[in-house]
Amino acid sequence: MKNDIKEIETPTGKYLTSFQRKLLQKSLQEDLPDSYRQRIQIMLLADEGKFQTEICRILGCCPATVRHWTHIARAGMAHQWQECPIGRHKTVSDRYLERLQELVSHSPRDYGYCFGRWTANWLCKHLAKELGIKVSDRHLTRLLNQMGLSTRPQKTQVEENANSKNQQSKISIQDLKTNDSQENAELLYFNPKSKI
Repeated sequence: MKNDIKEIETPTGKYLTSFQRKLLQKSLQEDLPDSYRQRIQIMLLADEGKFQTEICRILGCCPATVRHWTHIARAGMAHQWQECPIGRHKTVSDRYLERLQELVSHSPRDYGYCFGRWTANWLCKHLAKELGIKVSDRHLTRLLNQMGLSTRPQKTQVEENANSKNQQSKISIQDLKTNDSQENAELLYFNPKSKI
């Protein structure tokens, strides 16, 4: 009976379990972005006992990347390779952007503030309090620019305010014209430093 049962021998690696190794090898057969493929290859090469410099040369990646993914394999977490997404994790959701657009289109007074115009700083504070997502003022300004919005008043509003102020004033400045040269001769000159 012992002859009928065949043991499947799998090569033992340095860091990975047989389950992890099979999972990674199977994942390599899928259509993956290059950076995900590189992660898997680093862990498999490290498991084979390749040195960091060899892996860097073979895959053309930096030593920090090799160190990180070798550490993941060594820690026994190679099967969780997809749980660490590529790039910076996205904190701003569609809901955040919709709420930002809604806030900018209304006065801060509508939300209980004493000022009449939003600033990037106050928008950040309000959204962090409301949605729990914190971003910097600069990032929020970039988001507004991408949406074609701004916290600054538009030129048309500034021009309208300037025009309405000019119309309300009662002082009119015009060029003075004189027709008679004798009127010019009758002008008195005033010297403020002289004593009267």
